[in-house]
Amino acid sequence: MKIATFNINGVKARFETLTGWLAEASPDVVLLQEIKSTDDSFPRAEIEDLGYSVATHGQKGFNGVAILSKLPLEDISCGLPGDDDDPQARWIEATVVGTRAVRLCCLYLPNGNPAPGPKYDYKLAWMDRLRARAAELIAAEDVALMAGDYNVIPQPEDAARPEAWEKDALFLPETRAAFRRIVNLGFTEAFRAVEPGPGHYSFWDYQRGAWDRNDGIRIDHFLLTPQCADLMRGCWIESALRGREKPSDHVPVWVEIDA
Repeated sequence: MKIATFNINGVKARFETLTGWLAEASPDVVLLQEIKSTDDSFPRAEIEDLGYSVATHGQKGFNGVAILSKLPLEDISCGLPGDDDDPQARWIEATVVGTRAVRLCCLYLPNGNPAPGPKYDYKLAWMDRLRARAAELIAAEDVALMAGDYNVIPQPEDAARPEAWEKDALFLPETRAAFRRIVNLGFTEAFRAVEPGPGHYSFWDYQRGAWDRNDGIRIDHFLLTPQCADLMRGCWIESALRGREKPSDHVPVWVEIDA
């Protein structure tokens, strides 16, 4: 099963980018972030015509997550547990069944800037809620993964210029420590399990020629439960998509598992 996570940065603005990529790359499952669309206005029919079942948790103009799957989606749940009053659409999970059942959690973690401030407080509180849900996934001992735009630069080698991010919410010590607390529950950070070296990024800003200078950061991650990590065949970043016409500022990150 080939699964991709992709912050599309507006499904309407990049509809042709998305559908062209789906037709070309043919992932089994896609976890989308920043769809910036309500559930009603998401281009469901067009994507279903490409062979995908669609589940969305949308929000007008901001945020929004979705799961696209060639396999039926079961037991769909929207919203990260822990705060029933949270209005932001940043979490959706579902089960797909190939040769075995896989629980898929798609997330768009808050950016948190400016920090310090209420947006950073919300980011850290959201990460505490994420850790609680992550602990449940570990305890269940199921084949499961959490993937998406974490808005976390885990290590200095995950940025071309780490010094430029020292005061940014994506790279503050508190952010990285919160991420490590989640990983240390027993998850495998899929990309780093296969590629320990520097120079690999999943996001390049639209400004200042970041793509041309390869001034990127790696903030899109797969975290796998032990049962899922045992099935992993590979993980890679599809960086070339950033150089195409009307790209997102993120690129797809892929994991392949034996499922």
